Amino acid sequence: MKYDFTTVMERKGMDALALDALGSGWAPGKPKDGFDVIPMWVADMNFPTVPTVCEAIIKRASHPAFGYFDPSEEYYESIIRWHRDRNGVSGLLPEHIGYDNSVLGGLMSAIGTFCSRGDNVILNSPTYMGFTGSLKNGGYNIVDSPLYLDSDGVWRMDFEDMEKKIEENNIHAAVFCSPHNPTGRVWKKWEIEKAMDIYRRHDVYVVSDEIWSDILLGGHRHTPTQSVSEDAKNRTVALYAPSKTFNLAGLVASYNIIYNKRLRDRVRKEASLSHYNSMNVLSMYALIGAYGEEGREWVDELCETLTGNIKYAYGFIREKFPLLGVSEPEGTYMLFVDCKRWLEEKNMTLDELLVRGWDVGVAWQDGRQHGGDRHIRLNLALPLSRVKEAFLRLQKYVFI
Repeated sequence: MKYDFTTVMERKGMDALALDALGSGWAPGKPKDGFDVIPMWVADMNFPTVPTVCEAIIKRASHPAFGYFDPSEEYYESIIRWHRDRNGVSGLLPEHIGYDNSVLGGLMSAIGTFCSRGDNVILNSPTYMGFTGSLKNGGYNIVDSPLYLDSDGVWRMDFEDMEKKIEENNIHAAVFCSPHNPTGRVWKKWEIEKAMDIYRRHDVYVVSDEIWSDILLGGHRHTPTQSVSEDAKNRTVALYAPSKTFNLAGLVASYNIIYNKRLRDRVRKEASLSHYNSMNVLSMYALIGAYGEEGREWVDELCETLTGNIKYAYGFIREKFPLLGVSEPEGTYMLFVDCKRWLEEKNMTLDELLVRGWDVGVAWQDGRQHGGDRHIRLNLALPLSRVKEAFLRLQKYVFI
């Protein structure tokens, strides 16, 4: 490969929550003596980003003034080209693109446009904890429509349940996650079409979180929610960022795509009310550096690397830990592992199991934060050598 996805990068003391927050009370516990930390909980990557990101930031930082600015033409052109080349999007214009301090900030601006406080919002569960936390803090009621595993172990939407919940709870706002976090499902076009048709029939406006849309495994393809119909294009606020793709979460560089002018005007007004939703000049250059030709090459190699990591971990679990339930992700770099049968067999609680992993340096995450019953979420965006070491520790010390 052209890029380095094998070197173990030292992140401790370099503003890395994944390592520096351990033992803080809400994060995994610190390991016992003799074990180093393998960070597998925070959803960021343990790979260096594409070199053009640092090059673009350094070049801009060499000019010693950082005053007020407007996003450049190059910024908008970079986003337009990226979506054209990666997702086949046509007709995207600068006026359709807006800025958000974060995807969750964009979520709340859109929901604040769709709803009044106390209204019901539908989500598919299990659900990314950022959605549930933000909506609850904002005063909205969450209505879950659970995903289910089919006979092939593939996560599916229950369309009948979704429609029933919408009707019973008078719902007019939905949060749609594509690809889905935490299950790693990459929805097929027909599935998105069916969901969006339900939303159309019941006049439900949609926030579509597509932050994972570049992290695709094993040849799977992303279908933008707004692309499936003219109605979907006009009732959807789509949220994106280079942060998951290029490991840029600390730079804060999210954006939205809204085609419907009335909806766009209302969302932008809502986003402006804090007087704090504005871009950082270095984050603009980071996006430009990421969304170039070299960034395309880098992402292709990243997805190849992650596909190998996922297949290794999935195969290891199926062979060595048959009591664990796991569905092979089609996107993202997360595994969502069902530990129910193993816990029942061993008469153990999930809390006890989590600590067993933390004690030997496997810093994994409590899946209950994302709506799992007795689940653990694992980040596999590490060099394969570290993934293998983690699973050897699990085999030797944890699942025994």
